[in-house]
Amino acid sequence: MSDSPARILIIRSSAIGDIVMASPMLRTLKSAWPDAKIDWLVEPAYSCLLKGNPHVNRVIEWDKPAWKKMVSKFHLGGLCKEARSLARVLRLSRYDLVLDAQGLLRSRVLAWLSGGKDRIGFDSKEPGKFLMNRIISKGPDSHKMSSEYYFMMVKLGLEPGDFRPFIVLKAEDEAWAAEIIKKHGIKGPYFVICPFTTRPQKHWFLSYWTRLTAHLAHFYAVDVVVLGGPGDEATGEEIAKRAGKNIHNLAGRATLTQSAALLKGASLAIGVDTGLTHMATAFGVPVIALFGSTRPYLDAGVDSTKVLYSGLSCSPCKRKPTCNGKHDCMRWITPEMVLEEAQELILNINI
Repeated sequence: MSDSPARILIIRSSAIGDIVMASPMLRTLKSAWPDAKIDWLVEPAYSCLLKGNPHVNRVIEWDKPAWKKMVSKFHLGGLCKEARSLARVLRLSRYDLVLDAQGLLRSRVLAWLSGGKDRIGFDSKEPGKFLMNRIISKGPDSHKMSSEYYFMMVKLGLEPGDFRPFIVLKAEDEAWAAEIIKKHGIKGPYFVICPFTTRPQKHWFLSYWTRLTAHLAHFYAVDVVVLGGPGDEATGEEIAKRAGKNIHNLAGRATLTQSAALLKGASLAIGVDTGLTHMATAFGVPVIALFGSTRPYLDAGVDSTKVLYSGLSCSPCKRKPTCNGKHDCMRWITPEMVLEEAQELILNINI
C-alpha cells in the first residue's frame, strides 16, 4: 500500500486458536505503521485475548450469538437495529483499512458495515465478495503456522518479520496462576496437558491421556495440570483419577486467560488442535501438538514446538471424517511416541 493508514480494523471474530494464529499481524502492522490505531472486532467470549495487547487500540465486541438468535426467530427488525447500531460505532472511526481475516459471508458483511475505505479479505467459496474492495487468496498451501495471515501481510506490501503468535496477559491473571499453583502444592516445574477441543475427531483417546499423564508424573517426578473449558471438568477429573497422584484437574475451573497464565508458567505443554495448545507456542513453552483430522500447521517456526501428525491418506478430513468413528489418524499417535518427543524437549529443563 502506498498510503499509511491512520485507522485499521481487523475482523477475526473467533475462535481461540484462530485469533492466536492471527495475532502476529499486530506486530507487523505496528512495525510498518507505528502511528496507526488498530482495532479488533471479536466475539465477547474471546475479547479477553486481546484486551491486554499494547498494539490493540480498542476491542470491539460483536454479539454473534444474539444475532444468530434473531435470525433463527426471523426477528429481522431487531437484527437490522443491531446492525445499524454496530455500523454507527464502526463508522465513527473512519477506518482507512479493514482486514477481513476470516473470508466468511458474515465477516464480509461486518467489513461492509464498517464503511472502511479499503476493505481487503480472504477468498473463499462463501458469497459476499462484492462487499469487499479486494479479495486475496490465503497463499500457497504452507505447512507453517499462521501462513495465511503472513501471506495477507505480504500482499499488503509489508515485511512480516517475526511472525510468532503475540498474546499478552494481564497481571491479575498471572497472579491468580501463581496463587493456584501454590494452593495445589506445586513447588517445582510442572507440565500441562490440553486434551479438549470442539470436535470428537480431533480428540486423542482417554486411555492414551491416562497412560501418558501417569508416566510423565511418575518418571519425571513433576506435577501435571489438566486444562480445558467449562464442559470438560468431568473428563478432566477422570484423567486425574485414573492417572494417579500429582495430577491436578483445573479444566473448567479457570477462565481462558487464567488457563493461559498457567500455560505460560509450564515447562511442557501437550495438546490436541485447540486454542490452548497454540497459545503455549506464543509463550515460548515447549509444546507437543497432536494433529489428525485437522492439520493447522506442521511447522510453528520455533524448534520448541513439535507436531505429531499421521499424514494418512484420509487426513486431514476436517469436518468430514470417513473412518466411521475409529479416528485412525489420532490412534496412530501413541503415548510412547509422545513420550519420546517429550524426552527430547525437556533435556534442557532443570527437573
